Amino acid sequence: MKTAFAQAISLIAGGDAELLNILGTTARMSLASSLLALLIGVPLGILYGGWRFRGRGALIVVNRALMGLPPVVCGLVFYLLFSGVGPFGPWKMLFTVRLMVLAQVVLIAPLVAGTMEPYVARIAESVRETARGLGLGTGRTARLLAGECVYQIFFSFLLAFARAIAEVGAVSMVGGAIAWKTNVMTTAIMMYTNRGDFSLGIALGLILFALSLAVNVVLSVLQRRLSR
Repeated sequence: MKTAFAQAISLIAGGDAELLNILGTTARMSLASSLLALLIGVPLGILYGGWRFRGRGALIVVNRALMGLPPVVCGLVFYLLFSGVGPFGPWKMLFTVRLMVLAQVVLIAPLVAGTMEPYVARIAESVRETARGLGLGTGRTARLLAGECVYQIFFSFLLAFARAIAEVGAVSMVGGAIAWKTNVMTTAIMMYTNRGDFSLGIALGLILFALSLAVNVVLSVLQRRLSR
């Protein structure tokens, strides 16, 4: 085991090509899915928290259910839709990073909306009063609300990114964990550990742990700032 740890450190320090490829694929997938989820989830969170309308309660319940959607179920749905016998099979997206991103967005966007909604609900009334006093319409009121949620939006993005880099169920099903193509940190750790290649698995595990720790430290700082 000591030898495996020493080899893992050597792989990290030496910039192993396969290791760098896995890190690059993980970064592309996680950043793309987190940003897309942010673009979808933030407006939904502002809508749910900032306005009262018919069906709002049902939409919030559905969003909360999607927040707990098992990743393997999401992966199964996308696999069936984009496999050769599925309706989107001709698009040839199965086992690509693009489909991994789409599956991640379905998992992460409800999380972003769910974290935005209660925060927006706490500040919405005072912001709407200010907007009415300034004679602002609905669109400009929504932009004003978004401006008051800058830290919360950044918090939601980091939460989405943390979920993206740690997820394994959906990405392994729709990506296939293909070496040099769709292999990301979580799927690679499983694959190389099962093959007995502990050094690369440990190297990836150390990097994933360091990333998760850094993101969670920033999240804790932001959470304390938002709670003031």
